[in-house]
Amino acid sequence: MDKVGPLWCFLVFVFIFTQTAKINGSTNTKGNDNVMGVIGAIVDNSSRIGKEERLAMKMALEDFYYRFNQSLVLEVRNSQGQPIQAALEETSLVAEVGSKSDIPIFSFANTTPKWAAERWPFLLQASTNEFNQMKAVAAIVESWEWQRVTVIYEDRDSSATSVLPHLSNALREVGAEISQLVALAPFASSSLSKELARLKEGQCRVFVVHLSLSLADKLFEMAKRMKMMESDYVWITTDPVTSLVHAMNATTISNMQGILGVKSYFPETGGHFKEFHRRFRKRFRSEHPEENNHEPDIFAAQAYDAAWTVALAMRESNKVPPLLLEKVFHSDFHGLSGKVEFIDNKLVSLNIFQIVNVMGKSYRELGFWSYGHGFSENINENAAYNSSMKVLGQVFWPGGPWYTPRGWTLPTSTNPLKIGVPAAANFKEYVKVEYDQFESNISYTGFAIDVFKATLEELPFYLPYNFLPFNGTYNALVEQIQLKIFDAVVGDVTIVAGRYQYAEFTHPYTESGIVMVVPVISKTSNRAWLFMKPFTMAMWILTGVINFYNGFVIWLLERNNCPELKGSVLNQMGMLIWLAFNTLLSTNGNRNFVSLDHASNFTLIDLDGKGARLHSNLSRMTMVVWLFVALVIMQTYTANLTSMLTVQHLGPTVTDIETLKSSNAIIGHCSGSFLSRYLVEVLHFNPNNIKNFSSTEAYAHALKNGEIAAAFLDVPLANLFLAKYCTGFTKAGPTYKVGGFGFAFPRGSPLLSSITEALLKVSESGQLRELENNMITSAKCEDVEPDKETPSLSPNSFLVLFILSGGTSTIALLVYILRVDRSILRHKIMWRVMRTIMGHWGSQKRRFSRRVSDLAENASNSSNTFELRNQV
Repeated sequence: MDKVGPLWCFLVFVFIFTQTAKINGSTNTKGNDNVMGVIGAIVDNSSRIGKEERLAMKMALEDFYYRFNQSLVLEVRNSQGQPIQAALEETSLVAEVGSKSDIPIFSFANTTPKWAAERWPFLLQASTNEFNQMKAVAAIVESWEWQRVTVIYEDRDSSATSVLPHLSNALREVGAEISQLVALAPFASSSLSKELARLKEGQCRVFVVHLSLSLADKLFEMAKRMKMMESDYVWITTDPVTSLVHAMNATTISNMQGILGVKSYFPETGGHFKEFHRRFRKRFRSEHPEENNHEPDIFAAQAYDAAWTVALAMRESNKVPPLLLEKVFHSDFHGLSGKVEFIDNKLVSLNIFQIVNVMGKSYRELGFWSYGHGFSENINENAAYNSSMKVLGQVFWPGGPWYTPRGWTLPTSTNPLKIGVPAAANFKEYVKVEYDQFESNISYTGFAIDVFKATLEELPFYLPYNFLPFNGTYNALVEQIQLKIFDAVVGDVTIVAGRYQYAEFTHPYTESGIVMVVPVISKTSNRAWLFMKPFTMAMWILTGVINFYNGFVIWLLERNNCPELKGSVLNQMGMLIWLAFNTLLSTNGNRNFVSLDHASNFTLIDLDGKGARLHSNLSRMTMVVWLFVALVIMQTYTANLTSMLTVQHLGPTVTDIETLKSSNAIIGHCSGSFLSRYLVEVLHFNPNNIKNFSSTEAYAHALKNGEIAAAFLDVPLANLFLAKYCTGFTKAGPTYKVGGFGFAFPRGSPLLSSITEALLKVSESGQLRELENNMITSAKCEDVEPDKETPSLSPNSFLVLFILSGGTSTIALLVYILRVDRSILRHKIMWRVMRTIMGHWGSQKRRFSRRVSDLAENASNSSNTFELRNQV
């Protein structure tokens, strides 16, 4: 196939309808009495598009004749490969013909100026709508998260006034932007190498190509020669190139490997299209044997539909010009290219585009993009849509990498980044700029510098840079990026909305927020329940339980020996409770409930100077351990309570900003920061009551001597300040949410996303936290160690004592129970023995009585009573 002719969208394709068969003074009716008129067209006969359009129009008029037996004559003027000449031809024809009788004129040229449509309402725009196509391009850019693109276009007014604004707006909607525009002359190829060399030195690697196929062919040939069709490059072509990808020769396809293309879609289905397709391929092969591919594309389908529209309107209007124009405006049918309908003198735009990927000897159809829906693998009622192109599968990128190009790279020039650093930072721990004695060498240290260096180590590429000091406010420092004096800013720079007009920021590397720092004062510890604080609640409960248990054991052991522990049930319960809990007071009271007499015997009750001694050794053992535990507990309680009463409790002098404002107090903040505006506009402080300071020492001095009542600091700076002045100051009030510290880069910088990703890796690995801890630790406290609040004591502190006391009482209780059981058993045995003895004695007595009775009876019968008595 010969190289395709000049840019198709600059070709003027005009239909002229006349009531006569004259054009340029000639008549050609071919002997047909049913000739309705002549259709004139200006095309480039040498271009692929011109060839397809000319054949398609001829076929449309032939089909119209076969259906309605009415013919139209097609007269074609050759633009001879000169799109500018074609445009001039169109203008002259519109002025000459259209102005006479409102004859409708179709233009397939994207070069049709806006003023032409306004001046000539009979001029109909039949070209593809560029707006939807640019939306498709922007959707591709959004899918792969590219942020900047370079647009290469042909140097004509039409692209600058229609295509470029559409593309710019579409990219802005998805968070991207055009980094630069490269205009190429339509016929000049000498500047290609120069322009491509300049692009290669830049950072952007995503190129949108909006050129004619002939110029695009030269562009990609040169790009391949300059190794710009390799890894990390992205090329996206628009409809003028992509719609002809099926007709490209092998050399052109080889030069375009890996490009993505947006192609106008039309349904290649239905019996009508299949018949057209068969006939078109046969005739195109016959008329243009020089072409390798004979498939029709969108341009042929649109040309066929346009010719059919005109012919049908002429038939229905009887060639009356005003009625003819009206019939064209009301066209509504489904043609080869889709639905044919005009709104505001323009053909209804296509809403579906095909996404193709050039690879191998041809191209692969990845899927579709539909306006208002997104990407899908097919077009039908059940199609699944997604906003990301990633659902269409793997893309073959230039150079053949499996990973997705990031869309940018470092500039090939060796110039390192110029990074601005605040030379007069308030907190040297964050940024410290030091000059040597000759002021020839400058050292940059601090937490912010360390974090930035750690971030660069996480980048997958080497990034050269130079630190440069800056003396001025932080707002002025960030503004230097917009002025292109600095390429970035590193330091304790707060991320605030007002600075986004100059630069963009990375993810914050510190905690965000503003806090109020105030001096502390002593507070009286006069709390109603302070007496309970020496012990925890668990300690109080366990103490009560063990005392009640010990009291119960003593009561049980001594109740039979002590009359005071007897009586009614109510009296015994009262004595039990009294005995249990009075033991704690017995170690310090003047009148002991349990005391030791002169004979070293324990006395239970000594309220009136009289006592009852403990009679059981078990009771004495239990009491000794109990008194020891009670002594330790009471002494510990007394000491802890005394400590709590005498320790100094500190609190903030001011607890909220309303107190500061109502008292008209003076407050302070860092010099050069954004806080001055924030304190006035957001927190509504009187600007006359605000002072700025340039060092931590100045803050501390002003707060101590009462020069200011409070200082407002960023949270990370406040933490550092309180680490250095660990007593005497504290945070007060809420934390006001603002951005933390971040690194600043130019708006739209391709470095920003990589730096942010690397910074997150530093944070997630724990290295950021380690650097921050090292900074806080290095800030040695200049005050004495603060008094810590005395903690409440828990049962863990007395666990051994409680086990000793409880265990002793338990042992005594068990011994007592065993003794009682044995005594009861012994009494039962003795009773059984006595009962046995008494039973035996009773039987003997009864036998003796019976014997005596028998003898007496015998004696009455005997005369010798004296002998009987002797026997007895």
